[in-house]
Amino acid sequence: MAKLVTSKLLRTLALLAIYLGITYLWPPPAGIKETDWRLFAVFVATVSGLILQPLPGGAVVLIGVTASAVVGGLSIKGALEGYSDSTVWLVMAAFFISRSLLNTGLARRIALIFVRAFGSTSLGVTYALALSDVTLATIIPSNGARSGGVTLPIVRSIAELYGSLPGESAGKLGTYLMLAVYQSICVSAAMFLTGQASNPLAAQMAGQQGFPITWTSWFIAGAVPGALSLAIIPRVVMWMSPPAILKTPEARVFASSELAKMGPMSTAERILALIFVGVCGLWATSGWHKMDITLTALLGCAALLLTGVLSWEDVKTETAAWDIFIWYGGLLRLGRALNDGGVTTAFAKSIGAQFTDSGWVLLFIVALLIYFYAHYFLASITAHLLALYPPFLALLILKGAPLGLVVFAFACFTNFSAGLTNYGTTPSPMFFAHGYATFPLWWRVGFVCSLVNIAIWSTFGFGWWKLLGIW
Repeated sequence: MAKLVTSKLLRTLALLAIYLGITYLWPPPAGIKETDWRLFAVFVATVSGLILQPLPGGAVVLIGVTASAVVGGLSIKGALEGYSDSTVWLVMAAFFISRSLLNTGLARRIALIFVRAFGSTSLGVTYALALSDVTLATIIPSNGARSGGVTLPIVRSIAELYGSLPGESAGKLGTYLMLAVYQSICVSAAMFLTGQASNPLAAQMAGQQGFPITWTSWFIAGAVPGALSLAIIPRVVMWMSPPAILKTPEARVFASSELAKMGPMSTAERILALIFVGVCGLWATSGWHKMDITLTALLGCAALLLTGVLSWEDVKTETAAWDIFIWYGGLLRLGRALNDGGVTTAFAKSIGAQFTDSGWVLLFIVALLIYFYAHYFLASITAHLLALYPPFLALLILKGAPLGLVVFAFACFTNFSAGLTNYGTTPSPMFFAHGYATFPLWWRVGFVCSLVNIAIWSTFGFGWWKLLGIW
C-alpha cells in the first residue's frame, strides 16, 4: 500500500514538473501569448497524466480542465465548452446503444452466427470473430467492450473445446486464436468512425483543419485496405504461430448449441436489431438526408429508452461512457484552445525548420513511421492521438502535403499500431492475461503484423484513397 501511494505521488510530482518546466524553463515561441503557453503546459501535463496515470484518466483530465481556467487564460464557461460538443455526445450515445447490444445478448448472438457459418477451421474461426467485430464496430465505439465482452469469451471457450489451455497445450489452438483475433480487432478499429473511442476525436481535429469526415466517408476509406488486412493478417499469424489443430468442426457445433440455448430472438433483441440497422442506415446515408449523425444516435437511444430495451439505470451505470464523457470533452476543448492560440502551428513550424530541404513526401514517410512506432511507449490509442496527431498534422499541412491523405493515414495508423504490444490498447492486456502467448511471441507477431499492415495501407490504401479523390 505504501509503495502504491509513493508511486502515485512520484507520478503526480512528475506531472507538476512537466508543467513547471514548460512554463518557466521553455520560452514560448514568437507570437504565442503567455496564457496560451501555460495552457500548452497544462495540456502536455494532462496527456502525460493519461500515460503515467497517477489517477484515473477522467480525474486527470478534469483537473487539467480546471487548471486551464486557473492558469490557462480560459474562463470556466470556456473551459467546459467541450462537454457541449456534438462529437462527445455521439460517443456517449453509441456507448448506450452498445450497452443494449451486450445486455440483450444480441452482440453475442451475432458473433455466434458468424462462428456457426465459418468456423469449421481455425482460420475460419478467426475470420468469423473478426467479421463479428467488424459488424459491431459499426456502432460500438469501445474495442474493449466488443472484444472483452463478446469476442474474448468465445475465443477462450473454443480453445478449451479442444483441450487447449495455457501452458503445454496452448499451441494446439489457443495461442493462434488469441494472437490472430487480437490483431484482427486492431484492424477493425481502424475501419470505422465508431471503431474506437478516439476516432471521432481525430475526425474533429481533421474538421478543424478544413477536412470534414463523416461516418460514411471513413467507412468507404477504410473498407478496401481494412478488408485486405483482415484477409491477410490471420494467415500471417498462422505462418508465425501455426496451431496443431487446423480443422475445428466442434466450433460450429459449439456455436449452434450456444445459439440453441439462447433460443429465438427475444422481443428486446428484435427491437434492438431494428434500431441498430436504422441508426447505421441513417449514418451511412447522412450525405443525402443531411441529418447530423449525433442526432441520429440520440434518436436511437430515445427509441431504446421508450421501448424499455434500454433502462435509465443502464444509462446511469454505464461507467465507461461517463468516464469518456469527462476526459473526451475536456481534451477536445483543450486541444481546440491550443489550436486557436496558434500553439500547434508554432510547434509544427519549429519541427518543419529541421526539414527545410525536404519535400512533403519524405517528411510524410518519416513522420508516419515515427508516429506509428512511438506506440511502443504508449498504452493508450487516445493518448497517442492527442500527443502526436495535432503537431504532425499541422507540420505536414505546412509542408504542402495533401490534407486528406495525412488526416486518414495518421488516424487509421493509430489504431493498428495498438497491435505492437501487449499493452497497446484496452483489449490487449485482456487477451495477453489469459497466458496463451509468451511476451516475446506477442511482440514478434505484433511487429511482423505492423509491417504487413503498413505495406497494405500505404499501397492499396493510399491508392484507394487516390481513386476516391481524398488526395
